[in-house]
Amino acid sequence: MPARVHALLVVRPDGRTPAAFHLRRTLAALDEQVRPVDALTVVLCGGDAHLHEIVEASSATSVVTAPASTSYAAATALAVEQASSGETDGSKSDAWWLLAQDTAPEPDALAQLVGALELSPSVAFVAPKLVRWDDRVEIVSLGVSMTRFGRAVGLADGELDQGQHDAHEDVLGADVRGILIRSSAWSALGGLDAGLAGADEGLDLGVRARLAGARVSLVAGARVAVAGDGVAGLPLPLTPQRRRRAVYAERVGQLHRRLVYAPAPTVALHWLTVLPLALWRTIVDLVRKQPGRIPSEWAAAAVAFVGIAPVWRGRRRLTRTRAEVGADRGSWAQVAPLRTTRTELRERLDDDPEVALGGVRRSELRFFSGGGAWLVLAAIVVSVAAFPALLAWPVLGGGALQPLATTVGQLWNDAAYGQRVLGLDTIGPADPFSAVVAILGSLWPWAPSRALVLLWIAAVPLAALGGWFAATRVTERSSLRMLGGAVWALSPTLLVALTQGRPTGVIVHLLLPWLFFAGSVAHRSWAGAGAASILLASVLATAPSLAPALVVVWIGMIVLAVVIRAGRGVTRLIWLVVPSIVFAAPLAWNAISDARAWGLLADPGVPWAGPQVAADAAGRALLAAGIPTSDLAGWTTLLPDGPTWWVPLLSVPLALLALIAPLTQRWAAGTALLVVTALGLGTAFAAVGVAVSFAQATAVAVWPGAGLSLAWLGALGGALVSLDAGLAPRVAFVRTIAAALVLAGAVTLAIPALTAFTRGTATIANGPASTLPAFVAAEGREDLDVGTIVLTPQPDEGVAAQIVWGGSETIGGQTTLLSTRTQTSPQDEAAAALAADLVTPSADDIVAELARHGVSFILLAPSTAPESDAARTTRLSATTALSQRDTLVIVGDTAKGELWRVVDDAADRPAESASVTATARWIGFAQLATFGVALLLAVPTAATRRAARRTPRIVGPHWQEGR
Repeated sequence: MPARVHALLVVRPDGRTPAAFHLRRTLAALDEQVRPVDALTVVLCGGDAHLHEIVEASSATSVVTAPASTSYAAATALAVEQASSGETDGSKSDAWWLLAQDTAPEPDALAQLVGALELSPSVAFVAPKLVRWDDRVEIVSLGVSMTRFGRAVGLADGELDQGQHDAHEDVLGADVRGILIRSSAWSALGGLDAGLAGADEGLDLGVRARLAGARVSLVAGARVAVAGDGVAGLPLPLTPQRRRRAVYAERVGQLHRRLVYAPAPTVALHWLTVLPLALWRTIVDLVRKQPGRIPSEWAAAAVAFVGIAPVWRGRRRLTRTRAEVGADRGSWAQVAPLRTTRTELRERLDDDPEVALGGVRRSELRFFSGGGAWLVLAAIVVSVAAFPALLAWPVLGGGALQPLATTVGQLWNDAAYGQRVLGLDTIGPADPFSAVVAILGSLWPWAPSRALVLLWIAAVPLAALGGWFAATRVTERSSLRMLGGAVWALSPTLLVALTQGRPTGVIVHLLLPWLFFAGSVAHRSWAGAGAASILLASVLATAPSLAPALVVVWIGMIVLAVVIRAGRGVTRLIWLVVPSIVFAAPLAWNAISDARAWGLLADPGVPWAGPQVAADAAGRALLAAGIPTSDLAGWTTLLPDGPTWWVPLLSVPLALLALIAPLTQRWAAGTALLVVTALGLGTAFAAVGVAVSFAQATAVAVWPGAGLSLAWLGALGGALVSLDAGLAPRVAFVRTIAAALVLAGAVTLAIPALTAFTRGTATIANGPASTLPAFVAAEGREDLDVGTIVLTPQPDEGVAAQIVWGGSETIGGQTTLLSTRTQTSPQDEAAAALAADLVTPSADDIVAELARHGVSFILLAPSTAPESDAARTTRLSATTALSQRDTLVIVGDTAKGELWRVVDDAADRPAESASVTATARWIGFAQLATFGVALLLAVPTAATRRAARRTPRIVGPHWQEGR
């Protein structure tokens, strides 16, 4: 019977709240006990003079000082040693009461604990009900169990105290704070295990007590208030630092207990799995959208991996305890019924309230009932009617279109660092756009080029779908969502890109609404941040000219998060740009090293100087109207003799509504969208006057359509804000009229582009399977080392030379390393020398030199139509020079030009060096790892869906939403 109770109070200033405040309340609570303690030993771990004064003025029997780094387990061991040494046989303590500076027991707590311990001789220790310091109706802890794999599970943590657990007494363990343990049990069990890093100490003590044949009991009537700010137990996760510390302590405790409890033959196996488990848990943490836990997981794994001595001491203590009592009194079979099963854990964690307390109810999406499905279906009909012949085409051609690689392996090889398929010996990073092309081609692996045809057919319905979902972030009205999807699908930039054959323009237009959809809630959740980071990387890979504008948007989001949301969500926003930086870094480093940093803004893919507006006032006026071409989106070809001055006015209703948005009740959202519009227009204005890439001898200006797509997104979003929140109910009929004007303007602008294919004015055509003659394509399909030098006469009597490896030029094989080069490299000079000697009759050994470089074919391609006199003269002269060489065999005149084959066997293309291969592996690993992390963050889980249902779908009324 515990006739004498000795309280052990450990004090360590370890939290945000001053330790003195908690210590005074705890000491006062001890003095107010109905059943007073018989002795009190205080352990001061560090602390200032003020703490010492408080302790000295208390009723403490003895005071022990220790370093500030002393753990709770070590401090209690010091206290027991000090207390035992000062006790005589007549004053020997029967029980130890474990307390900390922030554990304030209620007046009858000790009396109830002592009573429970007296009534149950088989109980090693009893534990009180821990409640919150400032709100005693919330349970902090009332019993602890563990799963089969050693995970600690609080049986009532965080629940409101309604007496629902008061009848529960027999448990596996308990929180160490406030427990009353028999001194004999303390000695037999060897005290607390210091290897647990402050977590699960009460659980481990209870497990060892069970294995010693004793029991652990709860005393729900004994209540102790805890602040979670002391040395004992886990800290309350009020700050990121505390959350990381709690995760670290929990994981260290779990790994330590696993190694201590494991049977001797399996300890080594458990030890070897510590680091692989950390990698697996990293993936799990990413899937669960908890990346902040990863550093703590790895730190805990490292501590457990090197912590052999603590494990050895823990196993020795456990073995000694069981040996003293005998295996028949306690075994793991007696522990098993008290473990938490998977079913019980799932039932405890599957709390899916429809609405969080004090939260909001997210409305239904209403995609089918709200007309979204009908909108997509109508867009499919429009697309098939506009491009009927595409259904039978295997490959798209014309404009900036080329075939894709014939196999998935070649697609991804074009996206990797190493030798490029163009140039004599071009080695360097791939354009990030090549990865986008590889993903697109992999969707139709048996014929990758067919995937681009399907994209063209699905572009309009996909744009309608993306626009509809983007509109859900702006409005709850089904009619306005349909308006947003329709106007986005009928955007002049998308339709012009479709008819002209600009794959980058099409892809970026399809990606932007999804970037808005995910990026607008990136501050709320890791799922949104992960998805937005992938979409942002894809957008910047497809349209690098948008980088300055999107960086400004990103910085603005961070500033708002810091100023308005007190920094919450900043880490998620910072992550948004990480994948983009990782994927662009190799190309950016190469461009900066070659002094061609401006080339990073070039449109990837095939350089093509297609029709677009001029870089003058008239051209920029058209851009302001959302029209990227000087033919007024095709109206000048549809009405060649009619007036077309009215065409730019079709965008006026949309523009006026966008300008009104900052004046509505949702002025913050309207202002942000207007800024996006301005950034998009600024990008388009700047792009149309910048040429950083070249197609042979022609400078190619940056396509302004990407900037216009961004501007169209901002203007359309602003218009929806005005229509949704800018009109009073009594004039709601005006909403219908304004929406009808916007839709009518978009439909009218789209008519020429939607009919261009039928009228024969579209640039796209049934493209060839290869840009090289069929004879070369057949050999190059099986052997990527087949080289072909393509000679193209120029209007200024020059000859453009391009070396192609494999069976064709491809979109994914294009590289801005060559198209943006402003200074010749040694490879350029060598290729130019070969081309000059080939078209000159004097050089006799040039064919052998060509073969030594691995080139097997020479193609004299036709010049750009209409052929100039100078180009015709150059072509005829080159034909004569090549035909006279005995070391060449003429294959014939093909649709791609005249073809010759080298008689001598061509040497193999030089293999990549070991350094290039190593660099490629490191870059590939970094990019794949980053993409994998972003993908794991983006994958939705049940928890993220529950959290999403507790936040509003619309973003913009207040930035505080989703806090």
